[in-house]
Amino acid sequence: MQVRVRFAPSPTGYLHIGGARTALFNWLFARHHGGVFILRIEDTDRERSTDESIQAIIDSMKWLSLDWDEGPYRQTERFDLYRAGIEQLLKEGKAYYCYRSQEELAQRRDEAMQKGLAPKYDRRCRDYAGPAPHQNPVVRFKAPLEGQTVVNDDIRGTVVFENSQLDDLIIARSNGTPTYNFVVVMDDVDMGITHIIRGDDHLNNTPRQIQLYQALGHELPRFAHLPMILGQDKTRLSKRHGATSVLAYRDMGYLPQALVNYLVRLGWAYGDQEVFSREELMEKFSLDNVGKASAVFNPEKLQWLNSVYINQTPLETLAELVHPFLVEQGLVEHSQKQEWLCKAIATLKERTRDLREMAGALMRYYISDTVTYEPAARKKFLNSKTLPYLKAVKAGLSELDTFDEEHIHAVFAEVVKEAAIKLGAVAQPVRVAMTGGTASPGIFDVLALIGKTRVIQRLDRAIEICAHDEL
Repeated sequence: MQVRVRFAPSPTGYLHIGGARTALFNWLFARHHGGVFILRIEDTDRERSTDESIQAIIDSMKWLSLDWDEGPYRQTERFDLYRAGIEQLLKEGKAYYCYRSQEELAQRRDEAMQKGLAPKYDRRCRDYAGPAPHQNPVVRFKAPLEGQTVVNDDIRGTVVFENSQLDDLIIARSNGTPTYNFVVVMDDVDMGITHIIRGDDHLNNTPRQIQLYQALGHELPRFAHLPMILGQDKTRLSKRHGATSVLAYRDMGYLPQALVNYLVRLGWAYGDQEVFSREELMEKFSLDNVGKASAVFNPEKLQWLNSVYINQTPLETLAELVHPFLVEQGLVEHSQKQEWLCKAIATLKERTRDLREMAGALMRYYISDTVTYEPAARKKFLNSKTLPYLKAVKAGLSELDTFDEEHIHAVFAEVVKEAAIKLGAVAQPVRVAMTGGTASPGIFDVLALIGKTRVIQRLDRAIEICAHDEL
C-alpha cells in the first residue's frame, strides 16, 4: 500500500506555526515512506476564505520547501463529488431532510439545557415522512443512536466516544453547500488518503467522520492527532505570544531550514539530537517518536537554532539572503558589492541571530554615514585623555596607500609604542568612534571594511567631541 497523506488548510488567514508543523509532519511521513503528499485547500467557507490567504499558504509552503506531489486542490471546485455523496446517503436512508428553523432549534436547545440535558438536536425530523414544508431544508446524517465509535489513534491510542452523545450532523446547509466534516471525508476517500495526520483540535470531529466513512461503505484511514502547541504560559499558542505566521518569521530574518528544524522538534524527538539536516529528518521521522504531551513554543530556542544555521550557511548565500533586508533600509550601494558584503558578513555571522539583525549590524558597523554613540561609551572613551591617541591614529591612517588589516595594525602598533600604552587604550576609543559602542568584530577588520574615507570622517567627528571635552 502506498502512503498517501494530505495537508488541508482553511484559507481564512496566513499559515500559522501549528498548521506549518502539521504540514511538515505529513510531508516527512510521506517522504520517509516514499509516499504522496497532497495539498488541498478547504475553502468551502466562502465568507472567510480569500485568494490572498491561499497565496500566503502556498508562499509559506514554498518558503519552507514543503513541495507537494498533487494539488493544490480546492474544495469549491469539487461540489459535484459532494452532491453525489449526499444523494447516495439520502437514497440509502442514511441521511434525511430537516426543516427546523434556526429559531426553533435554538429554542429546543434552551429547553434541553433547562432540563439538564445536552443541548443537541432532538432528531425531530429523523423519521419525518410528511409533505415538505415551504422552506429550504438542511440535510442531516443519521448517526447511530447506540453503541460506541472507537478511534484507534497512532499517537493517542484508543479513544472511545459514546454514540448517545453525538447528534445528527448537518452535512448540507439550506443553501445546498456541504459542510466541513462531510466534504473532508469525501475528499479523503476520493484522494485515497491512507493516513490522516492533523492537530488534536480535530479529534472531536473524528468519530463523526468515522461514522460517515462507514455509512458510505469505505475503509477507514489511519488517524494520528498531534498535540497542540502552547505558549510559554502553557496556554494555546496565539498572537499574544508573538509572531505565529510562517511568513512573519521569514520577514523577521529567520532561515527556513531553522524553522523547519525547530517545528519538527515541537513534539517529535530522536534521542538527544537537536540539529537535523533535511535528509536526516526524512530518514529518521516516525510517528512512534511523536509525544502525547503538548509542546511549548520557545522563541529563544528558535533564535539559537537560527544562529546555528546562519553559521552553517556559506557567505555567498548569506549575502543573497541579507540583500533584501539591506535594500529595505536603503543600503543598495553596499548591498550590491558581493565581495565586500561577504567579508563584512564573515565578521558578523557568529554574532547575529537573524538576517534582520545582521543587516542592522552591517549598517551600524560598516555602512552608516553617522554613528550613534552609547552615552556611557562616549563618556568613557571620547574625552580629553583619548584625544591624542585618536589624532595619532588618524594621522597614521591618513598616510596609508594600502588600507588593509595588516597596514592598519602597523599604524596602531606605532601609536602604542610611541605613547607607551596598551593596545586596548587606543583600540577602544577608536572602536567607539567607529561603531558607537564598546563591542564589535576585530577593530582592524572593522576599519578595513569601513574604508579609508569613512574611517577618517568618523575619526574627525570623534576628535571634535574630544576637543569639546577639553574646553
